[in-house]
Amino acid sequence: MLNKKEYLKINWNKIQDMLPAIIQHNVSGEVLMHGYMNQEALNKTNQEKIVTFYSRTKKRLWTKGESSGNYLKVVNISVDCDYDSILILVIPEGKTCHLDRISCFLSYIVPDFIFLYHLENILKNRKRFNKNLSYTNKLYSSGTKRIAQKVAEEGIETAIAAVTNDREELIDESSDLIFHLLVLLQNQSLDFNLIISNLRKRNK
Repeated sequence: MLNKKEYLKINWNKIQDMLPAIIQHNVSGEVLMHGYMNQEALNKTNQEKIVTFYSRTKKRLWTKGESSGNYLKVVNISVDCDYDSILILVIPEGKTCHLDRISCFLSYIVPDFIFLYHLENILKNRKRFNKNLSYTNKLYSSGTKRIAQKVAEEGIETAIAAVTNDREELIDESSDLIFHLLVLLQNQSLDFNLIISNLRKRNK
């Protein structure tokens, strides 16, 4: 969270008591929205761990989600090098935009790595609401052993594609391998983010 030393360096006079705040998803990295905070809004956000802005139209503090329930739970707050804007990492509860979009930026281009995060959420929801007859639902219904077997099969097929120098087949089989691995992780109630964190630790 924002420490006292960083807070005291913010030049409120320079920014006319209104600090621009960029809101970013802590896991996917998506830029969700942008707003403004006065000192009271920043203090409330820092203390309660829920994003609160100062609404320039309503002329009052405005906690994001106060009417929709789509709160932004704060993970971390950082100040930029000039101490005149902040970046807030959050875990959103529901969709951020009032137009029922994940991000308020209408032309926001989703990077490829964010697609993986959304795919994982789809697989998580398929596990939670296992009622239709999709391939993923059938995998979950077949149990852990069958899902693990599919990961092993796709791993072998990926290796064969590499050995035979079949580029297109390697792409296809690698895609199948990653998909089934994600299903297996969700089956075991594990998120891919845990794998990334583990790789970060190993990299150190």
